[in-house]
Formats: sequence, structure tokens, C-alpha cells
Amino acid sequence: MTVIPFVTLDDPRYGESVEVAPLVRRVIAKNPSKFTYHGTGTYIVGDTEVAVIDPGPDLPDHRIALEAALQGLTVTAILVTHCHSDHS
Repeated sequence: MTVIPFVTLDDPRYGESVEVAPLVRRVIAKNPSKFTYHGTGTYIVGDTEVAVIDPGPDLPDHRIALEAALQGLTVTAILVTHCHSDHS
């Protein structure tokens, strides 16, 4: 059985694609608040064909970071877990 360790987030590493589990990467938007903690997390799931979960807020820096993280990959799905300004 594979055990995935709990990841504590002390340094949000804004603008970076960070592996949080096998085949799962996260890019955190720099929009910290009481609702988003350090910022909204956008998840990229897969290897060369990926799904993007919660593409994030309309912030230029986040969009640039997400585009960089997706460079060379094929996005096959975009999933929005719920709809408000920090997720869609």
C-alpha cells in the first residue's frame, strides 16, 4: 500500500509548480486571506495529459505560473470544484 504523507504548507512557494503527491502538482496563487489561507491552490493531475483542478483567480502572476507549469503538457480536462472568484 502506498502512503502519501500529509504535507504541511509553511512556505507557499508562489509561482512554482510543487509536487505534492505522485502525479499531482500544485501552483499556489498569491491571494492569501482568511478564506484561502496562503492562497488558492490550483492542482495539475497527470503526467503528459493532465487535468487542471480549480484554475484559480484572475491574477496575471498566477496565470503566468500556471501556463509555465503546463508548458509541453496536454490539458484534457478543467475541473472547478466550486464557483467563486478565487477558483474560477
